[in-house]
Amino acid sequence: MIICVTGPMAAGKNAVASVLKESGWLSVDADDLVHEAVGHTTPQILAAFSPVAEKAGIMLVKDDGSLDRRALGSLIFGDAELLAKQESIVYPEVNRLTEEFIGANAGRDIALNATVLYKIPCLMEKCSAVLYVTAPYLKRFFRAKARDGLPCRQIAARFRSQRELYPNYVKTGIPVMLIHNTGSLPALRRKTETVIKQIVKNT
Repeated sequence: MIICVTGPMAAGKNAVASVLKESGWLSVDADDLVHEAVGHTTPQILAAFSPVAEKAGIMLVKDDGSLDRRALGSLIFGDAELLAKQESIVYPEVNRLTEEFIGANAGRDIALNATVLYKIPCLMEKCSAVLYVTAPYLKRFFRAKARDGLPCRQIAARFRSQRELYPNYVKTGIPVMLIHNTGSLPALRRKTETVIKQIVKNT
């Protein structure tokens, strides 16, 4: 079985993925795959964004010749057109890497830990269900502050950018199961196990 584990920033999707791993699931972190995919597609990224970056006074290449991912992020963050352009370069490679992993682990239960997997329909179609992890706004905010040390405005901006996350998963037509992460880790573990039992029963 393949499922998607997702949710907004600092809601606890990584904790849910860890609970699944304890139960024998293979968990794939999309952030790791995106990082690898960006490395594989660096020449295409530089060709596509260097002219825009130069006009903005942003250097995309470090002194050692590698891609400055932070600089790239500052260039495309908040610009829907540039973000879509970057995704069109990187996501096909993410898809290839994920397909490769799934193929190498045929017959295993796999959790795809990803925030915006809905943007890759060919992977979403492989999922039997979506585990959508939620938590109260303030809990998420203070978790993000403690974990990432980001400025409050930046955290708030990221939260706003994810307001349509849940509706976009609903639109896929794949069953979305909510996990409310409001208590302790043992409570989260029990909720996750209950939801997995429901998914297995319904498939």
